[in-house]
Amino acid sequence: MAGGRPTTYDDELLAKAWEYANGGWTDQGKIIPSVVGLCSYINRSRSIVYDWAADPEKQFSDILCTISEKQEEELILNGLDSTFNSTIAKLMLTKHGYTDKIDTNQNSTALTHEEWLNNLDE
Repeated sequence: MAGGRPTTYDDELLAKAWEYANGGWTDQGKIIPSVVGLCSYINRSRSIVYDWAADPEKQFSDILCTISEKQEEELILNGLDSTFNSTIAKLMLTKHGYTDKIDTNQNSTALTHEEWLNNLDE
């Protein structure tokens, strides 16, 4: 990174980031994990965290993926049992690829169980 103060990236910071991703967010009283929550936890800016995630030599891409997956899971589980406001959970799940659009194509056919399972692998 040209210009500016160098950021500290070391094993201690990496361990702290993994700690957050693997449940440390609950110890902080957070409802769901998030990138901004991670940034607060490790005291680094979002832009630095995203720079680290883009660097294949650093593990931050895996950390952000873990946070995203855990966030998705929490939204689904807590949305289903009404712990979370359903409107907010639905809105946030759109960031994970979910939609409530209905296929109005009259030519569509139902998938067989096998076709449905094959679509999961894609």
